[in-house]
Amino acid sequence: MTWAQALAWRLARQLLAPAGRLRAEEVVGRLGAIPAWSGNPGYAVRVRQTEPEPGELDRALAQGSVVKVFAFRGGTYLMTPASAALYLALRSASRMWERRSWRDHYRVEPGEWPALRAAVREALADGPLTLEELAAEVTTSARFAHLGPALSAANTFLKPFFWQGDVCFGPTRNGQVTLQALAQNRYWPGLPELQEAGRQAVLAYLSAYGPTTPERVHYWLGEGLGAGRQRIAGWLAGLGEQLTEIEVEGEAALVHTDHVEDLKAASPTGAVRFLTGHDQWVLGPGTADVHVVPPEHRPAVSRGANLVITGGVVCGTWRLAGDGPAVSWFDGAEQSPPELAEQSLRVRELLG
Repeated sequence: MTWAQALAWRLARQLLAPAGRLRAEEVVGRLGAIPAWSGNPGYAVRVRQTEPEPGELDRALAQGSVVKVFAFRGGTYLMTPASAALYLALRSASRMWERRSWRDHYRVEPGEWPALRAAVREALADGPLTLEELAAEVTTSARFAHLGPALSAANTFLKPFFWQGDVCFGPTRNGQVTLQALAQNRYWPGLPELQEAGRQAVLAYLSAYGPTTPERVHYWLGEGLGAGRQRIAGWLAGLGEQLTEIEVEGEAALVHTDHVEDLKAASPTGAVRFLTGHDQWVLGPGTADVHVVPPEHRPAVSRGANLVITGGVVCGTWRLAGDGPAVSWFDGAEQSPPELAEQSLRVRELLG
């Protein structure tokens, strides 16, 4: 098998070539997560749909079939509640709030967190609150009176409430961030047991970003969520026959066993796609994946430039100029691929 075949299969799995007839929340679910901290999340979804509907992602957020949470590397991501449950279970396993630096800085001991979390959930029981409103409610208790500044800023202290499945971001109110209780989301399944969450997270990653190596799995779940290399190795080993090792151009790689036959049948593609900056196509495997990002062009990709891919490989960047995209091709890239005009027109349509 060649990497051109493997990337063609991955393009199809990620609904890029061809695009799919899925709803916005289904696209988000397929990718596992979409960054909300950078790029254009709406465009990242629409470019993967054959018939995108204006405002569909916003409606999914409003109804709760997509949630916005703190997750990978401390950033904000859009996920389905089912995916969020898996990833947040992994993120909370590090129990960062028990570290001495946290305890000294915020003056909250590990034994106080259950009561503090309960106070936050109770404050949000009647609906979303701005951070200042939340802080005012929680600090009515004398034991938490000193936490007003920490609760009223969207910073590090709030993240454990996301990781432990208590809250997600709510609708912006008059330009202010709000939080809402995840328990009130009818789609929220609750956090699963850690080992099961880990196994399911590995399979989900392979289903969207395979074939891949254990090192890439560790990049996404270990470096991204602090799940720990030893835990991830145990999950990989425990999946047994659900994983198959194949060889791609002499390199050993893992795939979900259910996908082996489709992967073998994949044919290389020259499909051209215009992606937003920090699209999951590159964030999922990481910009260090040389099969997707040529090493010499990694800085431009990491900085969040809008990307052009051909056959799954990043071959240039683009920006809006006039009524369409202007492409800056990398050295050696084909500068007039067959789909270029068609995809340029699609960019204009997707961006309105």
